[in-house]
Amino acid sequence: MAAVTDPQYMFNAVNEFLKAEKKEPIFNVQLVASKKEIQLNNGAFSVHTDALLREVKKADLVVIPALSGDIKKAVDANQDFIPWIIGQYKNGAEVASLCTGAFLLASTGLLNGKKCSTHWLFANEFRNMFPGVELVDGSIITEEQGIYSSGGANSYWNLLLYLVEKYTNRETAILASKYFAIDIDRSSQSFFMIFNGQKDHADGAIKGAQVFIEKNFPDKITVDQLADMFAIGRRSFERRFKKATNNTIAEYIQRVKVEAAKRKFENSRQNINEVMYDVGYTDTKAFRTIFKKVTGLTPIEYRNKYNKQVALI
Repeated sequence: MAAVTDPQYMFNAVNEFLKAEKKEPIFNVQLVASKKEIQLNNGAFSVHTDALLREVKKADLVVIPALSGDIKKAVDANQDFIPWIIGQYKNGAEVASLCTGAFLLASTGLLNGKKCSTHWLFANEFRNMFPGVELVDGSIITEEQGIYSSGGANSYWNLLLYLVEKYTNRETAILASKYFAIDIDRSSQSFFMIFNGQKDHADGAIKGAQVFIEKNFPDKITVDQLADMFAIGRRSFERRFKKATNNTIAEYIQRVKVEAAKRKFENSRQNINEVMYDVGYTDTKAFRTIFKKVTGLTPIEYRNKYNKQVALI
């Protein structure tokens, strides 16, 4: 519901800012659907649309809200939008998806060969459904050839601000960011992400290797060790692991270690070195570099952000 009303709220508010400066409003905001009334949240909410798809011949910007519930069923339920979105884009409109709205946008084929972002929790499902789209992990906003996407949940506000700046100016976008209390230049959702190894595949040996890594991550684990354990040649094992998990073996081990470190920083009073040793690192510089690459924050920044008790010491 919010992903439907919030863009409307943002663009209408910008119109009011412009009118207060004696300028002409720039946005003509319309809720468009295949029928006049849409039931949401099992009928808990009702949205009354401004126009039907067939009535809107030419748009400048199409904003696709987030989908909810079963994603595949949600995409199927919104098939009427797909040819309309394609037609609007070919007719010169820009198209933006908010959060899981990327699934509907990708279903149009317009994202094939392009970059895209969505909620981190749905990354594996997105890659499985749309292998021809380059999903950018951790990104808040992507833009390519007039097609935009945003990361998870409330990060769509950053895309809305981005669009406000593009269609008006930086000054108006800053005013909107202050009005809505949004960090205007936040560019990553990395530190919100929780790594859950991709196990939605049918390769039993690789699943076994994933489980072994997750149980023994503090130990030194080598590719040869894993390949021998499952009686698979090294090159074949590396290829199958990458195909099944979307990570190299080294990347997977790093992500498991960093996820464990994050939990310790959130829930314990251990210092940086103690956590580093517990998750299997001995080189402070290497640990700091990998942790920041994955989360976007240094170990100290992450601990202070998410562990209130330690931050107060």
